[in-house]
Amino acid sequence: MPSDQDRGGSRLARKLGLLDAVVLGLGAMIGAGVFAVFGPAARVAGAGLLWGLVLAAVVAFANATSSAQLAARFPEAGGTYVYAGRMIGPFWGYLAGWGFVVGKIASLGAMALTVGHYALPEYPRLAAVVAVIFMAAVNYRGVEKTAGMTRVIVAVVVSVLVLVVILSLSAEGADVGNLAAPTTFDGVLRSAGLLFFAFAGYARIATLGEEVVDPEGVIPRAIPMALGITLVVYLAVAAGALAAVGPEALADSSAPLATAAESAGEWVVPVVRVGATVAALGVLLSLLAGVSRTIFAMARDGHLPAPLGHVHRVHRTPHKAEVVAAVIVVGVVISTDLTQAIGFSAFAVLFYYFLANLSALRQPETDRRWPRWLQLVGLAGCAALAVSLPAGAILWGSVTLVYGALVWWLRSARSRPSPR
Repeated sequence: MPSDQDRGGSRLARKLGLLDAVVLGLGAMIGAGVFAVFGPAARVAGAGLLWGLVLAAVVAFANATSSAQLAARFPEAGGTYVYAGRMIGPFWGYLAGWGFVVGKIASLGAMALTVGHYALPEYPRLAAVVAVIFMAAVNYRGVEKTAGMTRVIVAVVVSVLVLVVILSLSAEGADVGNLAAPTTFDGVLRSAGLLFFAFAGYARIATLGEEVVDPEGVIPRAIPMALGITLVVYLAVAAGALAAVGPEALADSSAPLATAAESAGEWVVPVVRVGATVAALGVLLSLLAGVSRTIFAMARDGHLPAPLGHVHRVHRTPHKAEVVAAVIVVGVVISTDLTQAIGFSAFAVLFYYFLANLSALRQPETDRRWPRWLQLVGLAGCAALAVSLPAGAILWGSVTLVYGALVWWLRSARSRPSPR
């Protein structure tokens, strides 16, 4: 990989402080997942989804500490693509970047379709395409624009979720006894695999490491802070929804929070619909920024076409990577299935975080900020949640990773000098 000195003319601008970094992390996590994922989680675990939420958060925390520790040492765009390349080897760095890009592009398609289904259910794909183009334009103009819009989005979404909790707990017929309904360990594990999707935005802070002021001090604080706030919000919302209507009603609903809020009056449903739309837009905004930075980093290192590693002279953003990412996501929106996209994304991202934990495990004591056993928890947790996903997600995720590995090996074979 090129040295820092070699990259001096292609550096991104450092403009994000602690608050900006935390807000971007919240925008990536407190998003559309919470408006949709409680239904599937209730179907496999009932009220045990609360334990699944805690288990997913434990794995996410272990992963987050690894990402934060690595980002403090390597404050560059690219996240685990950079970390695994430095700590394990160039092939593993490339495969981490490949897994992140393809997995998160699937997530972007899912988030864009969520916007479409909530904002314009008659023409969901059209609305999704418009949302992708608009959010890509915001990111194109500069990361401070992204952070500014994310603050507004997070404020709106948290306000809607607080309203859902209050109305759910105060609804006639609400019963906290619903939280103690029986469950099974297998159901909890499967729900954790699904619920991990709702946490999988905390590393967005790390992928923006090259644009954070004082990354060694800010990133290790921002990632756990954002994750902790998100867990508290999710637990409150899940408990309120379960108390309001019970696990069976959530399991049968395609819009579980709207179902829970409806118990307090039909007027709440449009508010939840608006909140879900704004939440999905927030994820779309921050996720586009993270994917484009990883594409930028891989192009800068020669793993993707060189023009994708260019930085805009005025906005100091990876503008060509932004445009290409948006175009690919539009293609996914036109052709994808929402449920398959979520499962595929979860598998690819769990592989990405598995490599992040392995990279952190190999760091020397001088770089260590958290104990090694946390990385072991992260490794085991990523593996357990990955195998709990639907078989189709595991199959297609594995095929995609193998294809990425073949591309690497073929390129490496071509670049070797011919024997004389």
